Amino acid sequence: MKLVGVLAFATVDREGTPQIRNISAIHYEPDALYFFTARGKNFCQELLEDGRVQILAYTKYKEMIRLSGKAYAVAEDGQEKWTDKIFEEQPYLANVYPGDTRDIGIIFCIDEAQIEYFNLGVHPIFRETYRLGDVKIKEKGYFITESCIGCGVCQTKCPQQCIEKDEPFRIEQEHCLHCGNCYENCPVKAIERSV
Repeated sequence: MKLVGVLAFATVDREGTPQIRNISAIHYEPDALYFFTARGKNFCQELLEDGRVQILAYTKYKEMIRLSGKAYAVAEDGQEKWTDKIFEEQPYLANVYPGDTRDIGIIFCIDEAQIEYFNLGVHPIFRETYRLGDVKIKEKGYFITESCIGCGVCQTKCPQQCIEKDEPFRIEQEHCLHCGNCYENCPVKAIERSV
């Protein structure tokens, strides 16, 4: 995400409507992500009221990074430190918030999140899930159960050829698109989706 520069942040407003905005006023630490926004923005209110956020980055190499976590306002005694750091690293912010107008800002932190990396630029595609902080990773994707009869239909329908012959057949999760073609074509419904 550090190489992307601008990240798309998704939240949900009071009516339950998804909201997306691009944020570049960001600072990265090995164990946390800090970002700046103005207290008067709807984005700030959504974060203060709920905190759940999903961040998406996409590189020119067809890599996607998705971070799902909860943001919280940094304690008052840390606000100035992280504001100074972000303004130092992002000099354009001095044009947006000149002088003491930057005092309208608030720093948020995300230090617990699930991070998914997905590379469409290689074949087969590659995906991996990581954690930031103490979070439990939520399993996603499709899995072949013991009900598998070994017919191989799933294997022939997989666009990434990531289903291995085994007992039962096995999906290589790091190469799976999560498209569901195997699931839809299994004649005995031996494939389940993890949600």
